[in-house]
Amino acid sequence: MSVHVLRIMQLTHCNQALSCRTLIGCGIFICALLFLNGCSTFSGRSASSKVSQFKQDTSVGTEDISIAAVGLVGVPYRYGGNNPKAGFDCSGLIGYVYLKSANIKLPRTIQDMSTKGKGIDDQAPAPGDLVFFNTTGDKYSHAGIYVGQGRFVHAPSSGGTVRLEQIESPYWASRFTEARRLAASK
Repeated sequence: MSVHVLRIMQLTHCNQALSCRTLIGCGIFICALLFLNGCSTFSGRSASSKVSQFKQDTSVGTEDISIAAVGLVGVPYRYGGNNPKAGFDCSGLIGYVYLKSANIKLPRTIQDMSTKGKGIDDQAPAPGDLVFFNTTGDKYSHAGIYVGQGRFVHAPSSGGTVRLEQIESPYWASRFTEARRLAASK
């Protein structure tokens, strides 16, 4: 874990464009990971079989994406928003994080993003993977960024803020459609 902390500190120090909110979010994320490693991560609640693979964490070298996403927790939701100052909608958040942390330019809509990368099917997801949900009757109507330990970051709805959620909660588990890996392994 200390290697990741040093890497986070180096990346954060080198990237002068990151705001204090991002730094605080990274610190909170690291503290949460340390806390969760010390106690039971999963409560044993049953969830959809589609999200059962989220009980395993794997690494494909895209943790920078998830760290950047967690750093934006608390930024206000704004329909059409695509930066921290203006706020984010779900696709704006994803596009911003991937461009800033992995230099990957994504299409603007969730439907178009769902055609990029490749589905990971029954493989364990990795931090930085996209997770898609059916919240409106469309298979790809909402998405977030998986950050590990069964959690994802997303911009949920009008009046809300970017937040960290448990993918195995009944609401999200029942609406999960697929996870996709966009960044190449390092």
